[in-house]
This record gives sequence, structure tokens and C-alpha cells, in this order.
Amino acid sequence: MASVLLCSTPVHAHVTPLLAVTRSLVERGHDVRFLTGARFADAVTAAGAQHLPLPAEADFDDRDLAGHFPGREGRTGLDAIRYDMLQIFVGPGLAQHRAVLAALAERPTDVVLVEPLFLGATALAATPAERRPSLVALGIFPLGLTSAHTAPFGLGVLPASGRLGVVRNRVLQRMVARTLAPAQEAADGLVRAAGERPLDGFFLSWPAHADAIAQLTVEEFEYPRPDVTTPVRFVGPPSASGGAGGPALPAWWGDLDGSRPVVHVTQGTVANEDLGQLILPTIRALADEDVLVVAATGGRPVEALGTLPANARAAEYLPYDALLPLTSAYATNGGYGGVHHALRHGVPIVVAGKTEDKAEVAARVAWSGAGVRLRTNQPRPAQVRRAVRRVLDDAAYAAASARIGERIAASPGTDGVVDVVEQLTHVGGARVDGR
Repeated sequence: MASVLLCSTPVHAHVTPLLAVTRSLVERGHDVRFLTGARFADAVTAAGAQHLPLPAEADFDDRDLAGHFPGREGRTGLDAIRYDMLQIFVGPGLAQHRAVLAALAERPTDVVLVEPLFLGATALAATPAERRPSLVALGIFPLGLTSAHTAPFGLGVLPASGRLGVVRNRVLQRMVARTLAPAQEAADGLVRAAGERPLDGFFLSWPAHADAIAQLTVEEFEYPRPDVTTPVRFVGPPSASGGAGGPALPAWWGDLDGSRPVVHVTQGTVANEDLGQLILPTIRALADEDVLVVAATGGRPVEALGTLPANARAAEYLPYDALLPLTSAYATNGGYGGVHHALRHGVPIVVAGKTEDKAEVAARVAWSGAGVRLRTNQPRPAQVRRAVRRVLDDAAYAAASARIGERIAASPGTDGVVDVVEQLTHVGGARVDGR
């Protein structure tokens, strides 16, 4: 049995995949503690782990980011990324690190498993290996390791081949480094305050100094990085199954009878305060098309959508395992988990998000051939209509999504993360990189 400490910023989209990993660790008999925000205590306990609360200076409620971080409102692009890095992620880093040290002092720990934006981990990564437990970075969003073969994370720029591509990437990396220089200085400062020497390289690439990276996708949905030496295990996404107690089938479910293509649209469960960003434009865009539009509001009242056209149906939540096999196209604002649910079922994707990690998710959808990206948070109905018709009419998109879906079906998911933990603690015999 291994003693494992999981760490996450108190953000729903970050905590959720770590809860799936928690359940797999517990099922395999490991002792698990989970350091995260107070509002997730019940969910952690239900997953079978001991909840360790973050200190007040590192905790916040992500449902009210404007209240906790009033300076965030209205920022876009690199300015928004710089603000988020400084205030939401680097700022709490030293308090996070001290909480990690307190947890490690409480009892012997074999592995610390951390999501990449829990930046208190930079100080742990800077600690010599003989003075810390094994450290695993859990890739809950697209891989952000610095490479000569990729543009810097956050821009949503596709890879470019050859020497010109390498030159372009270096120029973009210098530009981003200048933009995020205050965050880099703050990240280096928190490592020094922890008594360690700052890491070489960009602070968001701290997982390159971990003992392993367990990435919750398959290799076909991530850019090649032949110059990266850190072991990266592509384990695939967590299971999409909601199990018992999932959403009930709505009364209109019988309308999904195969007589016309189903287009599913959602903004997830977090970025759905304004349903006019994607759900309403999609409903309006397809009102006169021979399709059935199925919207999930992610917990918002269905009444917020107003009067629906005759070919639209809506529910707050829907059972994806039942819905996606009946779906012909999936419109989304780019959540990593939702996109993988669609890929698992070979559904072509129209993706509209460009904030947080969504620009990178959208770029990978386009790069993999599994769908079309719209490069905006709030597309016009005409843009959505063209994109949906494109993925419905060109079978190449569904074929590309299906190829990735086959690899997902063959992947271990969160069991693969447990395999990495067990290999690092010498429970298993294979190397972490699988060679």
C-alpha cells in the first residue's frame, strides 16, 4: 500500500479529475489524502480519501471569482493570463507549499500527485529528490511542457514543422516570457522563500522536473515533443460513466429516434453564466436545419433559454453515456473533459472557447482533425451553422474522432495513473515511461 497526497487548486474543473484518480487509488487499496479547498471536503470524503483543507490564504470559491479577484473582470488574451497566473495561481503558491510540508510532516508519504496549476508544487519540484517523496504531475488539461517543436501554452497556436517552426516558437516563447515576467519572478520568489533554488526554465513547465507526468489523454490528441525527456504516460481520460444516480432521462428522450442528426451543445458546468455565449447561438443557428438540437445547461434553469424552436430540446444535465452514441455533432466551449467524452464516442466537434486552457483544447481539436474551432468565446449563429454543417457533411471529421476514440477505449484511464504511482513505489515492475 502506498501513501499518496493529492493536491489541487480549489477549482471545480481541477478537482473533478483528481477525484476520479482518488477513487481508483482507493479501490486499489492505497492510503489517500487530498489537499484542496474547503468546499470540496464532502466530495473528497465520498471518494474515500481524507480531506486536508487549504489554508485560508490559498482557498477561494471558484463560483465567485469576481468577488475574490475583482481585478480579473474585463481582461482578455495575455493580459488575462498574466493576471490569473499572478493572482489565482502563483499568489497562493507559498501557502500551498507550506500546507504540503505540514501534510508530509504529519505522516510518511510515498507520492505527491499534483495538478499543474497547483504552483506550490514548484518548490517541491525544486527540492532534491532525496529530500522529498516521488512527485507526479497529473495532466488535467493540454500538456504545457516547453519544447522547440511547440508554441507556448495559452496561445492556441498550432505546431509548425521545420526550422521556421522552431524559430517561430522561440520568438513566441520570448514574447510570452516577457509578458509573464512578473509571474515568473513571483514563482521564483516562492521557491526561494521555501529555501530552494529556482528551477531552470519557464515556471509553467515545472512538471518537466517531476518524476513523471500522467496525462489524461491519448498520444493522438497531443502535440509531439521529441526533445522532452521527462517521462510522460498518456493514460487516457477518466471514464465517462456517471454510474448509479446519474441524470435521469428527460421526458423528450424518445425524440432521439434516429430520424434526424442530433447536435448536442453545452457550455459545461462552470462557464455557463451567460448561455448566450454558445448555447443560444447554436439553437438559433440551427432552428431551420433538419437536425435535433439537444442542449445541456450545466445546472442553469432551462427556462433561462427562453422559448425553444421546434427542433430544440433542453435539460440541466444529461447522461453522456446514453446521449453521445446518438449524437452526430458536439458543440462546446472547449472543456477538456467534455471534448474527451465526445472523442470517446467518435463524435466530431465544433469548439468555440478561447479563455483559460480552452484555446489549447480547441487547437488540438483542429490539429487532430476531429473538428472545427471557431476562435471566439461568443460565435455568431452564422459561424456556428457553417461549422456544424461542415462537420456533419464531411465524414473525415467523424473518422478522425473515431480513431482517437478507439485509442481512448484501449487506454487505462485513471487506472493508468495508479500504475504510475505503483511503479514509483516499486509495487510494479515496469518503468514509468513504459519502456
